Amino acid sequence: VEKEIIVVDDGSTDGTAEILKEISKKDKNINIILKEKNEGKGSAIREGLKYVNGDVVVIQDADLEYEPTDWIEMLKFMEEKKADVVYGSRVLGKNKKSSFVFYLGGRILSIITNFLYGAGITDEPTCYKMFNTEIIKSLNLKCRGFEFCPEVTAKIRKKGIKIYEVPIHYNPRSTKEGKKIRWKDGIIAIWTLIKYRFTD
Repeated sequence: VEKEIIVVDDGSTDGTAEILKEISKKDKNINIILKEKNEGKGSAIREGLKYVNGDVVVIQDADLEYEPTDWIEMLKFMEEKKADVVYGSRVLGKNKKSSFVFYLGGRILSIITNFLYGAGITDEPTCYKMFNTEIIKSLNLKCRGFEFCPEVTAKIRKKGIKIYEVPIHYNPRSTKEGKKIRWKDGIIAIWTLIKYRFTD
């Protein structure tokens, strides 16, 4: 499988950009995108998508809560099912649960997604999402922050595209370890799901 890695540095100030530059010199398959200003996850993903050349794209957070090797099984599943969208489900995988609040928030978002869009999925807010490149580029994403997940899910389902799921490994971080998502992001996610149910 030919692959490229696109790393988007969203305005980091801890020396990450310099490390990435050195890594990219050693591997021409790694494309580094450096943003001067921190604008959020959604903005970083939208920027990265501009540089995707492959047939399939998978979103991988850099904090390694998600096991990078799981994309191999996701890709196999995508090819076998001729699927356009595959989500890695932490619920289907036998994983250490994150805090009850985060777990409950994820379940609520999945229930709302299934109610509004008939998605039939177990883990809407999973960060491990794999797409047919042509499809995700056609969605006209507008997200800037963590609302990437509900926006992309809503727009995929409004196109009538089935979302498949496969079990993945998950090693949750705590807020003390740097997890940045907060309760207000959950409220924004719910609003995003409702908004795109009735608008484009």
